[in-house]
Amino acid sequence: MASISMRNIVKKYGDGFPAVNDVTIEVADGEFMILVGPSGCGKSTLLRMIVGLEDITSGDMLIGDRRVNDVPPRDRNLAMVFQNYALYPHLTVYENIAFPLRLAKMPEAEIDRRVRAASETLELNEHLERKPGNLSGGQRQRVAMGRAIVREADVFLFDEPLSNLDAKLRGQMRTEISRLQKRMGITTVYVTHDQVEAMTLGDRVAVMKRGVLQQLASPRELYDNPSNLFVAGFIGSPPMNFLPATVSGSTLQLPFGSIELPPAKAEKVAGKSLLIAGLRPEHFAEASSPRAHNVSDANTFEADVDVVEWLGNETYAYIPFEAPAAVAERLEEVAKDTDSESMRTQLVITLSGESRIADGDKVKIWIDVDKIHLFDPETSDNLTIDLDNAGHVPAIHGAATPA
Repeated sequence: MASISMRNIVKKYGDGFPAVNDVTIEVADGEFMILVGPSGCGKSTLLRMIVGLEDITSGDMLIGDRRVNDVPPRDRNLAMVFQNYALYPHLTVYENIAFPLRLAKMPEAEIDRRVRAASETLELNEHLERKPGNLSGGQRQRVAMGRAIVREADVFLFDEPLSNLDAKLRGQMRTEISRLQKRMGITTVYVTHDQVEAMTLGDRVAVMKRGVLQQLASPRELYDNPSNLFVAGFIGSPPMNFLPATVSGSTLQLPFGSIELPPAKAEKVAGKSLLIAGLRPEHFAEASSPRAHNVSDANTFEADVDVVEWLGNETYAYIPFEAPAAVAERLEEVAKDTDSESMRTQLVITLSGESRIADGDKVKIWIDVDKIHLFDPETSDNLTIDLDNAGHVPAIHGAATPA
């Protein structure tokens, strides 16, 4: 195993466009690192620079304590799993897994030992004599992973390996990949555009936008303390609600009425005028629910529900509102950057599946003001978190914590 150090990495193509722009990431030995972002953010380019398939314009790439900028891919001892499996259709599962070992001219006994150990780990024993065309998508991806495992590489690299699978298989494979990585303890860098994969798999997640690293933190830290509007809008499903807001002292004026901010949050936005307030759908509740029991009316509001979606275990209520042009334009930019649909001026609230709210009802809603985020519409920065503490590193599966 090995650590990976990416120091001020820049990748520019012929037209001078920086596909990756001054990215610095330290991946600890044994860590599961996720690179996530919308199409064109530079995550796959960065992965290809780790493996050596893309030249580095400037900066240093280290694997362990070895600088590898000019080291060819075959000499980096890395194993890569691609989106399209890249299996040989005329070879059996056994021979597909054994292929890199035969290229290395290993003894037959060692090849057989490694292939059977990998197939046991990936539950492929009964499929070893089958051809890829007779396997399901999930089984093919396990074969591709087996071919990576037998190399006994220092690092695993995954380039959107689950994109070609249906939703059910993606869920199953996520669990298998997570379990395998934890058991083997191999340093892993995983590229995805799917924020669900990022949140469920990674020890830490690097969120990228247009070649620039936006935030590097644990999944929980990204969710609870996004550094800017882009991260807040990209991480979470349904995404965070963004509302126009003005502040006077500790009173925050929202489209539906005013609420009282906790003193610490009010202090951080003192002197600001127009803000964007961010609240996740689950940070609301019906004022009559046990969750909002004995709360002050200062943090409740009444609104007309436009549409209700009942999903069994939970209910989504949609409440439209008006936003000034400056806020609406910024939210359109966030929607474009995150490859999401236009962020319509509506509030999405997650309620209990037992709620009896119906289309057209007027309801009284409680807001958990301790969870509110306040963003600067001009810079998009989150004004209500301590950015020095927003990217802390969690404990890695027995690995040393990077500095």
